[in-house]
Amino acid sequence: MPHMDPLPFDSVPEDIQERFSHYKETRGFTPNSIQTMVRRPNIVRAFMQLNKAVLYEGTVPEELKMLVCLIASQVAGCRYCQAHMANLSKIYKASEEKIGKVWEFKTSDLFSDAERAALSVAYSGAMAPSQATREQFDELYKHFDEGQVVEIVASISLFGFLNRWNDTMATELEELPAQVASDTIGGSFGWEAGKHET
Repeated sequence: MPHMDPLPFDSVPEDIQERFSHYKETRGFTPNSIQTMVRRPNIVRAFMQLNKAVLYEGTVPEELKMLVCLIASQVAGCRYCQAHMANLSKIYKASEEKIGKVWEFKTSDLFSDAERAALSVAYSGAMAPSQATREQFDELYKHFDEGQVVEIVASISLFGFLNRWNDTMATELEELPAQVASDTIGGSFGWEAGKHET
């Protein structure tokens, strides 16, 4: 049960309604996380701008960024964000098999060396405190330039915020990402909605 209910759409400032409508068109729903956060409109405006800059701009493939965020959320233990990132990974062309095997990135043939390097940094970087090593970054730099490394670390860091937000608020999970998570990481990772269940 969530600690706070999402605000109804008609209670949201008009400029934010436009962005929420965009989320609904691209994802099939507006996340309850930001519909709760919008009680402080400037926080949600700043978050949406950062989210766009981190995940949807730059040169690192969006599929990889979504998988990086999925691994970071798995490490952090936020079931809400795990479901959302399984869903977004699928939207950005990761196969269901790849999403389901993401926790096995070190050994699965589904992942390239570049993907393994990024996911390894995500795995260690999402720990608290971070366990990312110089060796992991040396491997990352074999495949990505400095700007791309900033994108990867920014993706991990963005989900540091979202994992804490959603796990603390026990945000109610929407039906679509819950179904995608059940289908993709339910068997391989043992995903279940937990406190985020509707």
